[in-house]
Amino acid sequence: MLILVTSDNFIQLFVGWEGVGLCSFLLINFWFTRIQANKAAIKAMIINRIGDFGLALGIFSLYSVFNSIEYQIVFSLVPFYQNFTLNFFNYNLSFLNLVCLLLFIGAIGKSAQLGLHTWLPDAMEGPTPVSALIHAATMVTAGVFLIARCSPIFEYSPNSLFVVSFIGAVTAFFAATTGLLQNDLKRVIAYSTCSQLGYMIFACGLSNYSVGVFHLANHAFFKALLFLSAGSVIHAVADEQDIRKMGGLKKLIPFTFIVMTIGSFALTGFPFFNGILF
Repeated sequence: MLILVTSDNFIQLFVGWEGVGLCSFLLINFWFTRIQANKAAIKAMIINRIGDFGLALGIFSLYSVFNSIEYQIVFSLVPFYQNFTLNFFNYNLSFLNLVCLLLFIGAIGKSAQLGLHTWLPDAMEGPTPVSALIHAATMVTAGVFLIARCSPIFEYSPNSLFVVSFIGAVTAFFAATTGLLQNDLKRVIAYSTCSQLGYMIFACGLSNYSVGVFHLANHAFFKALLFLSAGSVIHAVADEQDIRKMGGLKKLIPFTFIVMTIGSFALTGFPFFNGILF
């Protein structure tokens, strides 16, 4: 993740991007003797390959026109190519629209937006601390970071920004309503993550990149707290994850009850709990 965040060019970003995907595959497959964990890891890897293919095509497209993959050079040249078109099978396509949509496909795969979201709930097969890492701080936030990092390109492509905001809004609604019908404690929180990522992508689609990244940082803290609290609850009830079989745990694990309540308030955007006051 540090390689991805500290890179000054698209190739280094792609190396970090793939490294994060590899770590995700290995962590989900931690219990390697469980068939379900094997299936979940393979599913995550294959779906992420689809997104990574889009990102790679986007990087190739940038290099083919700009002859560079350095952020500074690419971002400084983008304004001069606003009306530049590429001929693809006798169709004239806007170059910036094409590049932005290809980069966004990478973000859809990594940040589990609608269409390539199915790997995220299945990733629950990994240990709970792993879930906190993958779903809160590192893996899934890479897509939001990519859009924010490439904002100088997206700003010159209003059509792609509309697509970004639309996909983000639909994902936020879809994942939240799906989470309402889940019975597995960790899958409920996973769908909540998917929904929150939709909010971040939606904010970026409205050109409010600072808001998207701000919520990304907040989300890392309170969602990690919720996952670790869920792990505490699961251990307290002898590794049972079905919420229909739980209840009355407040007296048994009072500290977990307190911190999970705080995390839940932060998740709902309650004032003074995670800074979302606007």
